[in-house]
Amino acid sequence: MRAFFRSLFKIPMELAHSYHSVLSFKWLALGIVVGAMTGLGAVLFYVAIEWLQHLLLTTWAGFSLPVPAGENLFSGEAGAFRPWLLFVFLGVIGLFTGYLLRRFVPQTRHGGTDGTDTMIKAFHHQEGHITPSVPAMKVGTSILTIAAGGSAGREGPISLLGAGCGSWLAGKLRLSAKERRILLLAGAAGGLGAIFRAPLGGALTAVEVIYREDFEAEALLPSIISSVVSYSLFTLVFGSEPIFGIPKFEFSDIRELPVYAILGLVCAATGWFYVRTFRFIKFKVFWPLTDRFGFVPAVALGGLGMASIGYQFPELLGGGQGWLELAMLGKLSVTMMAGMIVGKTLATSVVLGSGMSGGMFAPALFVGGMSGGVVGTLAQRLFPSVVVEPGGYVLVGMAAFFSGVANAPIGPLVMVCELTQGYGLLAPLMLATAIALVLGRNVSLYENQVDNKFESPAHVGDATINILEREKVEAHYKPSRVTIVEEGTHFGALTDIIVNSNELCFPVRGADDRITGMLAVQDLRKVLFEDTLCELLVAGDVARKVVVLRPDEDLYTALLKFVESDLPQLPVVDSENPTKVLGMLAREDVFTAYAKTLRTMKELT
Repeated sequence: MRAFFRSLFKIPMELAHSYHSVLSFKWLALGIVVGAMTGLGAVLFYVAIEWLQHLLLTTWAGFSLPVPAGENLFSGEAGAFRPWLLFVFLGVIGLFTGYLLRRFVPQTRHGGTDGTDTMIKAFHHQEGHITPSVPAMKVGTSILTIAAGGSAGREGPISLLGAGCGSWLAGKLRLSAKERRILLLAGAAGGLGAIFRAPLGGALTAVEVIYREDFEAEALLPSIISSVVSYSLFTLVFGSEPIFGIPKFEFSDIRELPVYAILGLVCAATGWFYVRTFRFIKFKVFWPLTDRFGFVPAVALGGLGMASIGYQFPELLGGGQGWLELAMLGKLSVTMMAGMIVGKTLATSVVLGSGMSGGMFAPALFVGGMSGGVVGTLAQRLFPSVVVEPGGYVLVGMAAFFSGVANAPIGPLVMVCELTQGYGLLAPLMLATAIALVLGRNVSLYENQVDNKFESPAHVGDATINILEREKVEAHYKPSRVTIVEEGTHFGALTDIIVNSNELCFPVRGADDRITGMLAVQDLRKVLFEDTLCELLVAGDVARKVVVLRPDEDLYTALLKFVESDLPQLPVVDSENPTKVLGMLAREDVFTAYAKTLRTMKELT
């Protein structure tokens, strides 16, 4: 009967490739589903923000803010100029946001920098679980905050919305924690790919932003599929035109490389200022206010603070994409761009540091773009024959700045290339990004970002596997003379062998000298002294399926064989001559090797 069940569940090795094909098809299907969900959410999210922003800021408050060419969804004459309405809008929204988040998302204070950071925290510390109320509340309040002029981005809420869709779908399908995390990233990738109209950049950013020095390779396929599907749905509704209506910039003069290197230095400096300012205002200003007066008043104060800034400097309202386009077209002065760097940093820190909802991605691109604009414009004045297109520095600054503060070298770079629909600036993009990354290594925009997989609770099991994969069987088994039982040995003789030996398992040899099975003492313990069985059973009848090890196999493979066979010892056979048994490896030898190696690693660190 035992042999029947073993044969029933036996999987031939030739089916391994088919299994991987089925697994790839599974992630293809799941990526399509989560991408469709996220794409639909992105469409509704985008329309809601654009409509409400046009209503509040343009029609009611009378502001006439520049809009990038690819985002002119609602148009119309501005109403009477009533800038004081900013205090009403943002003050009321601050109170409303504070109440909703305290009531339905009480953990929001410790959720991280923004929606993207909340997604990162869920990946590392919550097994990919995101309660549906979290993205619902965060997205809803983000729409209100951004539409009313709050200095925040759309990518944080939409990445959290996509991650929430992936987590919800994984829960409905009862997927494992590992699979839930992968769908979480796939959903976030779909959100970023749609809202920025950059499918590849969105996918790459999602899988690398969770680490400082690593990326989640297993999530790449479903993330790309999700991002492409979400992007396709989004552009089906709004068209495939890029966000910015700018000419294609090209890098053609190698003499510009030193200037782009300087831009990398500037982006590292402004990145440090951006992150430090945000954390100071959040932890040194608003957290003490929250401890003293409560969360709701602190968030309302943040809304009123943003209203005060926007009242004096309307250029700092909203995400600022229109001003970025003007900078790329060379229509802003150096003084104005430099002021925007400081002003946008302060405005974003007040909004998100107080607890209002939104994303840090778009403001970071804004600050990086203006940093590039300052460097490009000044360089053109000093070297007009070398720097011909200062607008290209705005684009390079966007990618280099965000790569530096988010420790994401590839995604933002590709995203900027997709935004401009060309790779003409690829070389200076890579140079400036590399410099910003190296100099900004100790700066991280996202509080829950970890260094690599070994630092993440999500990969504790992988760390164990990696340790065992480094160790070989030949270094840990005990070379010795092993008692081998012939297939035809009678049960009576087996009893004498077992009684006079300290071994717990005995290899069984067939007629051709090959090891054909394993005889385990635990299988014979109950009938060991039954005299009636002496002539009825032979070793071949009671032997288990053969399980052997080779000296060149790693201990992780050995561990799997121990688990599958449930044997306390396994024979080690010669790699070239499988009939020759070299010794035995015990299960406790694997555990001892793991503990010893782990202890050594801790001592070295």
